[in-house]
Amino acid sequence: MRFSLLAFATVALAARPFLEEPDTGIDDALGNTPDGTLPPLESMVGLPDFQWAARRYMNTSAFTYYRNGAAGEWSYRNNLEVFQRFPLRPRVLRDITNVEASLPTTILGYNTSAPFFISPCARGGYAHPDGELGLAKGASSGQILYMASLFSSKPMADIYAAGSNRTAPFFQQVYLTDDMNATQQLFKQIEDVGSKAIVLTIDSPGDGIRHRAARYSVGSADSSLSLLTWDLFHKYGNMTKLPIIPKGIQTVEDAREAVNNGAKAIFLSNHGGRQIDQSPSSLEVALEIYNKDPDVFSQTEVYADGGVRYGTDILKLLSLGVKAVGVGRPFMYANVYGAEGVEKVIDILKYELLNDAANLGVADLKKIGPQYVNWAATNVWSQ
Repeated sequence: MRFSLLAFATVALAARPFLEEPDTGIDDALGNTPDGTLPPLESMVGLPDFQWAARRYMNTSAFTYYRNGAAGEWSYRNNLEVFQRFPLRPRVLRDITNVEASLPTTILGYNTSAPFFISPCARGGYAHPDGELGLAKGASSGQILYMASLFSSKPMADIYAAGSNRTAPFFQQVYLTDDMNATQQLFKQIEDVGSKAIVLTIDSPGDGIRHRAARYSVGSADSSLSLLTWDLFHKYGNMTKLPIIPKGIQTVEDAREAVNNGAKAIFLSNHGGRQIDQSPSSLEVALEIYNKDPDVFSQTEVYADGGVRYGTDILKLLSLGVKAVGVGRPFMYANVYGAEGVEKVIDILKYELLNDAANLGVADLKKIGPQYVNWAATNVWSQ
């Protein structure tokens, strides 16, 4: 089955405001909460609620670091809105009573309690004094994969120690250069702390053009150009016993090239819309791969993140063949509550994923397919 990419063509419809925090009554219910104060954690009922809470609680520059996107932030916005352009096709009168048993999965052979994970995000200390320790503890409690950022607020060893009771794996995200001595030392450190894989960010050889971040002096710390090639990818692979996952695949051609170069897994991502504006969402890339080179999904594990806020978003990515889905900013926002906030997001997503799958008529998450989504939809709007 092939699907037209016409759904992504620019159709001039009426411009409308961008609702990144949808009106679900939170202002009416919690609007009296003073700025700088957190509403009760039990009042958070969906992932967008945590952005609402963090925006009112964090100082402006710290919140901006998490929230900002590249240039005019079209890609940031598109990441969120692209899921709405493809309606679901619910099937009814199906026995979905055992769908919960299909929630656990494996990622590179490691058990995890759900097909979603915490994507790497830097500077967890901007949200909470415990920084990434809350993310590590929350992921361990929820038994999901956590990809720790190289630019974390806490030392790598402390982050991995905070998740010492985990049953799901931790992976370590890195930025690398052609400095092989520094890379070898970093790889040894990553192996020593117990990471099960290295997530190599490949979509940022240059600095991201981030106007919003620049206004608050929370842009990139390093504006130098980085050398990254497939030759270097192979050299890195010979320097560690861990699999290296290229993060930042944005075309079917690069997905195929990664497979041909032996990548055990690939990560579809546009850096949260923070690196180059007008880059495609991961949903668009996954659809391009499905249409043009679907064998990629059977030849390597495919992960994807960007704009995921609901269980239905995860289902749409899984339906194309994505193995596991990353969630970034919502976990960072939830970390204003510490580990308990992170656990709350995990619980919300599991609940949504199970019930959305049931309402979609999916009896087994591992058998979901593209027939559950109308990929030919054309309700695209102008910016």
